[in-house]
Amino acid sequence: MTTHTSADTFPRQYARTLRYTVGAPRSFSVAPDGSRVVFLRSRSGSDRANLLWTLDTATGEERIAADPAVLLGGGEEDLSPAEKARRERSREGSAGIVGYALDGAGRLAAFALSGRLFVADLVAGTATELPAEGPLLDPRPSPDGVHVAYATTAGELRLTRVDGTGDRALVRPDGPNVTWGQAEFIAQEEMDRDRGHWWSPEGDRLLVERADDTPVNRWWIADPANPDREPAEVAYPAAGTADAEVGLWLLGLDGTRTEVAWDRAAFPYLARVHWSKGGVPLLLVQSRDQRVQRTLGLDTATGATEVLHEERDDVWLELFQGVPAWTPDGRLVRISDESGARSLVVGEQTVTGADLHLRSVLAVTAEEVFFTASGGAAETDPEPGWIAVGRIGHDGKRLSWESANGRPFTSVTTAVHAAGVTVRATAEPDLPGTLVKVARDLPEGVVVDDIAVIASHAETPVITARPVFRFAGERRIPAAVFLPTGYDRERDGLLPVLMDPYGGPHGQRVVQAHNPHLNSQWFADQGFAVVVADGRGTPGRGPAWEKSIHHDFAGATLDDQADALAALAEEFPLDLGRVAIRGWSYGGYLAALAVLRRPDVFHAAVAGAPVTDWRLYDTHYTERYLGHPAEVPEVYDGNSLTGYAAGLERPLMIIHGLADDNVVAAHTLRLSSALLAAGRPHTVLPLSGVTHMTPQEEVAENLLLLQVDFVKKSLGI
Repeated sequence: MTTHTSADTFPRQYARTLRYTVGAPRSFSVAPDGSRVVFLRSRSGSDRANLLWTLDTATGEERIAADPAVLLGGGEEDLSPAEKARRERSREGSAGIVGYALDGAGRLAAFALSGRLFVADLVAGTATELPAEGPLLDPRPSPDGVHVAYATTAGELRLTRVDGTGDRALVRPDGPNVTWGQAEFIAQEEMDRDRGHWWSPEGDRLLVERADDTPVNRWWIADPANPDREPAEVAYPAAGTADAEVGLWLLGLDGTRTEVAWDRAAFPYLARVHWSKGGVPLLLVQSRDQRVQRTLGLDTATGATEVLHEERDDVWLELFQGVPAWTPDGRLVRISDESGARSLVVGEQTVTGADLHLRSVLAVTAEEVFFTASGGAAETDPEPGWIAVGRIGHDGKRLSWESANGRPFTSVTTAVHAAGVTVRATAEPDLPGTLVKVARDLPEGVVVDDIAVIASHAETPVITARPVFRFAGERRIPAAVFLPTGYDRERDGLLPVLMDPYGGPHGQRVVQAHNPHLNSQWFADQGFAVVVADGRGTPGRGPAWEKSIHHDFAGATLDDQADALAALAEEFPLDLGRVAIRGWSYGGYLAALAVLRRPDVFHAAVAGAPVTDWRLYDTHYTERYLGHPAEVPEVYDGNSLTGYAAGLERPLMIIHGLADDNVVAAHTLRLSSALLAAGRPHTVLPLSGVTHMTPQEEVAENLLLLQVDFVKKSLGI
């Protein structure tokens, strides 16, 4: 890690380093022969531009494979609006090379830089630009390394040869709002699917998404600070409205086209595509209400599909990375809630039990499945928040774990496996940053850390987080408590409390790590006892825990914040007469909800980018949890904030980026209007030109300072 400058304060450093992610290695791949690891990393903790690197697994030597400063001749990056939107969907704040794809041998890498196409020969150590129509997105080499397919902002899917010849359109848009080869908004934002084209293992054709967002409502994101600028048009599929029409086609390099057929009326969501040598291409499609999904096998000769597995759930079905997939001998691998636990299924056999909560599949080998998991039965877990890499035989035997320094509790932030080589990034509560180790399997199947540690250039934080982990209350709510550095109970007495949750789906905050808790520790060092609680709906505790919020954001998630607070006050020095709450996005919703519904518990709130009316949020997320607004309007009324406006009697600050196209500023404006109509004083802080991520350094720094000032004044500190 690199050191910080003596003039740094935590807010300044935290903002400048993008929460200490700048300079840390990321985006790992292992070559199919295990000879090299490929990854991204910038030169330092203050340089946001990622370079492409390789590590030789025989020697541990690192080498630069592509340097954006060299490739662009020292010039600045020029990002298209489509690329900026894609990065917003993926919460990508860095620069330079932010993604890449490899050929089948792991020798050739393709990537976009400033909307242009580049390839790197990872063996020779050379990188070159290829002629291409730009601005372009998501270039992907064919498995044989002969071609690169890429999407353009004009909606085309194009093909070029790696030798620099033959650039041509494989397919062009057949309508004004049609794109080929790109993931649509909902796939990127909610399904964790950011790609829209997939090569066949032989490299002779592709599966290509065609998306038409003509049916989607148009919203307009204006810049009030610059009224001379034209508002940006956004196709936004709000709850209860139309989604983009998504189809899939087989495209041959010779120009042949075959449409893939499935019941798109009943299963409009294309959630996953998998094409490997283990079997026919797999599609995972979902119904609009996400209670039924099918794994389909594709006949590549005709485009017809066959139902290989259908799964149903009375509440909803989750999506997972790495599945569905094939074992090399043709058995279907998936993650399922059918047993009541979140389990790994190979063929017809459920191979993990209720003591594990599966999170993703990393790799499927001839004998084993590599996966990430956390504790499924909280009663058996001594501490919350651990995530580990496991491996298990296809028959459910030989379960083992990838150790991390012999520590029982860690948080695996990312991992990949191929050809007997595992790259694993782990974090620990008392160590800043992450440790990335490259390990090799011995013939007996034992894993040893005998290859290398990939260095991190991330800056060392100027403060140290000191989380104390607990399961709180009868429901054993995962929680972390932070006290001021140097706090002495006998001297300092009870502390005002700041609840600091996300508290909703897909947002686990209580993890066995250090850096994710730095923000909370800084707030604690301003004189607070800070509590982070992962109540019902957050991941890592099993399907029943996550699905207990069905139709009930406003009840279950808020109740668990209040219950965790009360339970922790029995052990920690919490002044329950001075309690504030802050959060962003779902956490912002929860913070505003707290002072609107439970002023007896929460005495002030800072709500950042809150969803205030769930009818204004997108289809796939909102309808999964709350249903269709036309069918259950009372659920939307009961879970939205505007209906509770008249009940505000505590200080509330609402912060919102006016350029936010995820949670649009209309959410805050509607709540503010309702509060004003009810005669309830409140504070609104509009952020001109700021999106949902608030990546601007000065904005991110000052937001922390303003929140502390508001909370202190509100609590009379």
